[in-house]
This record gives sequence, C-alpha cells and structure tokens, in this order.
Amino acid sequence: MSGLVVIGASYAGIQAALTARDAGYAEPVMVVADETSLPYQRPPLSKEFLLDQASAESLVLRDVAFFASKRIELLLGHRVVAIDRHAGRVALADGAVLDFDRLVIATGSRARRVCVSGAELDGVCYLRSVTDAVELKARLGQANEIVIIGGGFIGLEVASSAAKLGKKATVIEAAPRLLERAVSPEISRFLFDVHARAGIEVKLGRAVSAIIGDHGRVVAVELDSDARLGADLVIVGIGGIANDELASAAGLTCTNGIVVDEHGRTARADIYAAGDCANHYSRFAEGWIRLESVQHAEDQGRAAGLAIADRHERYDSVPRFWSDQHDIKLQIVGHAGRRGRTVIRGSIEAARFSVFSYRQERLVAVDSISNPGDQMVARRLIAAGISPTPGQVEDSAFDLRSLLKSADKALA
Repeated sequence: MSGLVVIGASYAGIQAALTARDAGYAEPVMVVADETSLPYQRPPLSKEFLLDQASAESLVLRDVAFFASKRIELLLGHRVVAIDRHAGRVALADGAVLDFDRLVIATGSRARRVCVSGAELDGVCYLRSVTDAVELKARLGQANEIVIIGGGFIGLEVASSAAKLGKKATVIEAAPRLLERAVSPEISRFLFDVHARAGIEVKLGRAVSAIIGDHGRVVAVELDSDARLGADLVIVGIGGIANDELASAAGLTCTNGIVVDEHGRTARADIYAAGDCANHYSRFAEGWIRLESVQHAEDQGRAAGLAIADRHERYDSVPRFWSDQHDIKLQIVGHAGRRGRTVIRGSIEAARFSVFSYRQERLVAVDSISNPGDQMVARRLIAAGISPTPGQVEDSAFDLRSLLKSADKALA
C-alpha cells in the first residue's frame, strides 16, 4: 500500500493517524505495532490495573469497529525492522514490505535496564506494557518483601499500589530527593512523608550495587553501603530510553530521540516522529527536550497528523504531567529545569497546595498537590509568558486569573 504508515500504536501514533484522517487525509492509513493488544491506556498499569480496579479490556482506547469507521487499518503483532527512506517503504520481521507516502515513527521508549550483578534473576521486573503489568500483578500477589529501584513516577506509583495491597515495600533512590528532576524540593519532601506514613521505607542517596539470588531467584538487594535488603520481588523504574534505532539506521538525525521540528517533521519532509521517541525544541525548556507524558504524545501526534493533511499548526504545548500516589494527585505544568526561587500557594498541612517555580523573575513551572484550579490558570499563565509576583502567589485571596484578564484587555 501507499499512503500513511504509522509505526507504533502509542498515544502519539494513534493521535497522528486519527488527526490526519479527521483533517481530510484521504489516502490509506495503516498502524503497525509489535504488540498484539488493541491500543490501550498505559498510566493505569501502575495503579488501577495492579489493584484490580481496571481490566485489560477496560484499558482499550478504541475498538476495532471504531478504527474501521475511520478507515484506519491496524496491523498488530508485527514488528518493523527497517525503514528505507529513499524508496519509501518499511520492512517487517516476517519479510513483508509496506510502501508509504508519509510515515510516522511513534515507537515510544523502553525501560532503562539496571546494570548490576544479578539483574537477570527471576523476580526482577519492569513495567512498560500491559504484558509487563499482567506478570507484575501475579508476582505482587505472591510477594512479601518488595524492593523498588528508582524513586521516579513509576517507582512511586507501584510503591503506592503495593502498600494498598498490604505489602512491605522499600524504595531505593540514588538522588538526594524524590523526583529530583521533575518537581520542586517542597513537593519531594511532601511525597517522602506521604509514602512514609503509608509504611513505605524510602532510602535516598543510595545506589544498588548487586541483586542477590538463590537458585536463579532474587532473594536480596545489596546497597552501595554493603547493607542488604531481603527481597522476593524487585521492580526497576529508573527511566526510559527512546526507541530511535529504526530512525537512526535509516539515516535520520537522532540525539536522545528523533530530532523533529514544530510540526513533528524529521529532516526528511515525508517522515514524522512524535511522542516519547521524539526530541524537539521547546521554548518552555529553553532547549531541546524529549518528554514522556500522555499529553505531550497526544499534542505532538496531533501536530504531525495535521501536517500530514497539509493543515499546519505548530506544536507549542506547555509540558504537563500527572501522577496518582496513595490518595493524592500530583500535577505539573511547565518545565523548571534549573529552577530558582519557589513560592508556596495553599496549605501543605491540608495537602492542598501548589509550588510556583521561577527562573530569575519568570514563572517556569507549577507543581500542585490536589489543586487542579491552580494548574488550569498556571498553564495559561506560562503559555502567555505572564509571571505573577511572589507576593501575588502567596496571597490566596489574589485571583491569578485577573492577570490573564488584564493581558486580554491590553491586546484588545
């Protein structure tokens, strides 16, 4: 076939295909994915799915009939092994070849593997796919002592689920605080206390030196201080690596992901990339960045889909993230990078507050605990380049939305 081929049934890939079709792209559209499952939601895998509050079927984004109604063909359980950008074709593992006029690479990212002795023992798990989640859920039911390597989003969400299941869990984080690159110090301290109250031990500034086994199964984790923690299940959550090998082998520019412009285009005008596997310039980060979030994947996929249909809208979304841990919701908007001053709005004691982060005098990010209202206004402020003063932020009676209204009047 010719037309549009999308590699990967990810949020970005599905959004690109749907947007292109809805925007008027009339040629054939095919989505190729190595997983056999219909496209599904991934965030619940570490939470509701592990807790039996969601089934694999309930995670499905759209059913077969929906894709058929959009004239989008799904080719599931097939792996693309090569891209010939000059001939306009992709090769599959089974020897089949697909021709394309436009191509979207939405191959996502994979879990970074832990590189210590014992890493391949039975009982060392990762969580990236529904297949991983099915295995992890079964193992959680039998486990007594759980060690989680990595205090990032996945690690903390799994720790929360394990605690709700009545399991003993320990989180090992090499950095001096939780989510060091993602949130403010105030949020890190708050989350540390939340997990501690739930019975989860968090060890900061510690690294794993080895995973110890007996007859091929994990029995303990050894730390860099020679301390040992008993473990019959080890879950690794130390970040992701862009799946950009196909693009790199095809001669496309890759630097921590596939380099794309504001429309998701690579250096080859008919080849696009979006989602976890793509690296783009962000004015909010003031540099090139690769993001791993649902909202980013959908927004960038939409930009690519519009460009494919020759309806160009620049991707310029403010970065957004969210995480459910225990009974609190963490939301992040913006990209702090090297944050300077932080200002608190709301009450930490009441577990309803936001931390506004500044770089010099400019508002660059807002982290919120169970405070969606602040997130909504912060997103608009950051997008518009409007920075409330620290005094305005600290004054809970001050309506931050008034700053947006004043800006709108000035532009009228």
